[in-house]
Amino acid sequence: MTARSFLLGLTGSIGMGKSTTAMFFQEAGVPVWDADAAVHRLYGPGGAAVAAIAALCPEAIRDDAVDRDVLKRWIASDPCALSRIEAAVHPLVAQDRAAFVARHSDAPLVVLDIPLLFETGATGGMDAVLVVSAPPEVQRARVLARPGMTAAQFETIHARQMPDTEKRARADYVIETQSLEQTRAEVQALVQKLGATHA
Repeated sequence: MTARSFLLGLTGSIGMGKSTTAMFFQEAGVPVWDADAAVHRLYGPGGAAVAAIAALCPEAIRDDAVDRDVLKRWIASDPCALSRIEAAVHPLVAQDRAAFVARHSDAPLVVLDIPLLFETGATGGMDAVLVVSAPPEVQRARVLARPGMTAAQFETIHARQMPDTEKRARADYVIETQSLEQTRAEVQALVQKLGATHA
């Protein structure tokens, strides 16, 4: 049987510390695929999603790249826009993820950082799921400290995401991100556990 990487899905609601946790995995030498970064690449100049978006909304293409502000206005004005964009882009994102996993097939552990992992039903290809979490008041304070973020924007984003309690219940592993030291230590312990178990 051919050995393959153990695929760990990493997710968590806005402000829960997912980006920091992903960084700690990278520090530990674990390859990390970032869904948001993949979309940026696909939407960038010459990206694989440019032609697909051009077919749906030609005015969203500027300098051979996707203008996300134009897309946002289209989504706001057309209730069907988001589902059409997702239908075109999700397969390209899945291809990008598969290519990343294939490139790192010799790694005992690969982390797949997917913000809407549960919401988009992407858990099927994972061996396990890690949810990062923090108390509601910590989450809110972190998000409102971001430049340009308002309480109304936070509530809108928060309402679209699966409740933290449900994510925790569905997770194989949960890391509380209250301090950097503790988060780093828990990541290192999980890397050792999964790397040793699935080497």
